[in-house]
Amino acid sequence: MAYRVALFLVIVFLAPVVPNVAGEPWQACGDTGNYEPKSSYFASINSIAATLPGNASASPDLFGTAEVGAIPEQVSALALCRGDANATSCSSCLTQAFRTLPDACAGKKDAALFYDNCMLHYSNIHFLTDDSSWPTGYLMEYFNFSVKSEPERFNLVVAALLNATADYAAYNSTRRYAAGEADFNQEYPKLYSWVQCTPDLRPARCRRCLAGVIALLPQLYTNSSVGMVLGVRCSVRYQTDPFIDGPVMVRLGAAQPPKAAAPEQAPAPAPTIGPGAVAPARRKYSIPGLVLIAVLPTLAAINLVTLLCFWRRRKRRRMTDTDYTREAEDMESVDSMLMDISTLRAATGDFAESNKLGEGEFGAVYKGVLPDGDEIAVKRMPKSSSQGVEELKNELAVVAKLKHRNLVSLVGVCLEQQERLLVYEFVPNRSLDLFIYDTKKRAQLDWGKRYNIINGIARGLQYLHEDSQLKVVHRNLKASNILLDSDMNPKISDFGLARIFSREQSQAVTNHVVGTHGYMAPEYVMRGNYSVKSDAFSFGVMVLEIVTGRKNKDCSDSRRSEDILTWVWEHWMAGTVLEIVDPAMDGCFSEDDVRRCIYIGLLCVQGNPGDRPVMSSVVMMLSSNTVSLQAPCKPASFASNVVSDVAASSV
Repeated sequence: MAYRVALFLVIVFLAPVVPNVAGEPWQACGDTGNYEPKSSYFASINSIAATLPGNASASPDLFGTAEVGAIPEQVSALALCRGDANATSCSSCLTQAFRTLPDACAGKKDAALFYDNCMLHYSNIHFLTDDSSWPTGYLMEYFNFSVKSEPERFNLVVAALLNATADYAAYNSTRRYAAGEADFNQEYPKLYSWVQCTPDLRPARCRRCLAGVIALLPQLYTNSSVGMVLGVRCSVRYQTDPFIDGPVMVRLGAAQPPKAAAPEQAPAPAPTIGPGAVAPARRKYSIPGLVLIAVLPTLAAINLVTLLCFWRRRKRRRMTDTDYTREAEDMESVDSMLMDISTLRAATGDFAESNKLGEGEFGAVYKGVLPDGDEIAVKRMPKSSSQGVEELKNELAVVAKLKHRNLVSLVGVCLEQQERLLVYEFVPNRSLDLFIYDTKKRAQLDWGKRYNIINGIARGLQYLHEDSQLKVVHRNLKASNILLDSDMNPKISDFGLARIFSREQSQAVTNHVVGTHGYMAPEYVMRGNYSVKSDAFSFGVMVLEIVTGRKNKDCSDSRRSEDILTWVWEHWMAGTVLEIVDPAMDGCFSEDDVRRCIYIGLLCVQGNPGDRPVMSSVVMMLSSNTVSLQAPCKPASFASNVVSDVAASSV
């Protein structure tokens, strides 16, 4: 159900007084209908008021919800206290909110009230269960406290602190709450931050909500020492005076950002570049020995075979009803991919040599055309292939359940007549490395295509890390595992080394470090720690490769003995990053977009995983000029990754 602007955008103008006192409470009144004083709707509000303050204040999260009454007069309510409040102050604040709100929004069925320590929202819209019915507006308090010294740097510090605090609240706190502080200068020794989501939100949803709020701040509080945006599902606040009563989770130092890190006013990207750009006209390609599929996860077929048997033999008496439901869904997903051997023989001309696209360690790949005209690539695996059960389970879950335009799709599998055949979508332009490492081919990648590739990879990773039903760490991101379709759109491939995390899991440790040297994050190489932030490191390396057209470790060029991270960093510090842009583009690129991409690349390859952005932040930075993270420090150097080269099984 579409939400009818349940929370209006309200801006209250106040005189310059102490911000955490002035203006309380702040209310927002919706337009979804009115109720009468003696109606059942008002009776339901009073019923909720009798229990919700106590329930919320007694909760470890200081959060509570309630629904009372029958549709269409049902009342849905949500109450939340600030993360640093105690149970007593929380209960008192919410009790007062229930007394005040019916009068503040007289007769309105949809209403929200914000105090400094708590918020209350009730509505006839069922926003607690209908994910499409979120309030979309925010209530903002306007303060005019201008920063007089170093305003541009102040804005950067604000953005860095709020994004770091938002990351902590979303991914490190089950309460979805965090407070932070940053050093600044003599006029403002400290900057303080607070962010909070309702605790029922998943981490990725909380972070996206906060990102949207943070993106509003530069438009509302230009050079202001105080800023606040309040929402039903997430809120943000910063100021130069302390206002948090509890502990601080995030602390930032006062390092001076490089000048190029944040142009004063980056112009909008050129209209032919970036997200939303018009794709080049579709071209027809002959059957190249260039199908990407040779680099796809060849082990997936064995995964499907073994795990199919494994699941069917599970001891069902140990399963709950939920387990039965999940197994049924998984089996249905597997069964739906099974294809007849006769169909694939006809599609490939009975695996004719003329249709052979290539052959690797794990079998030959053939081009095929299905009866409906769809082109496919069929990998015919040798009978001697094998793989462990645990790897099979992970691979199957990744291949069967993840669907995104920037991930390569497994179309089907055939297990008949002792054949083990994997069927993938046909991706004609092979892999990214064959373009950016080739002096002639990379001229085909103009800046618009490169920006689109960077953005597409970021969106694919955001899906893997944050938005899919599984939380997946790829562990083997590199240019050869990014495939390009006929319109040069990127697709992440090869999930043979991928691992599935639980939603609350932040990292894992392994004694068996596998991957490709040069793309692996230092904490993974040296200690076996991997997480979504290790994928972010690999992404950062690829971004710098795409912009510069240079391999991450180019030993063939005697003039460039240093690795790409050191090389780019030195130019960044010198303010000469435009000199390292791939000359194959002949100077035809957006300078601001290039700086933004190099900036993002350097952020992603920071030595400390906590300093790297999550992919939802990267996607937002690529599509907006107003969202910024902290200025990068010197990145991790490949020279410090002193280990023997470990090549992935799918190279």
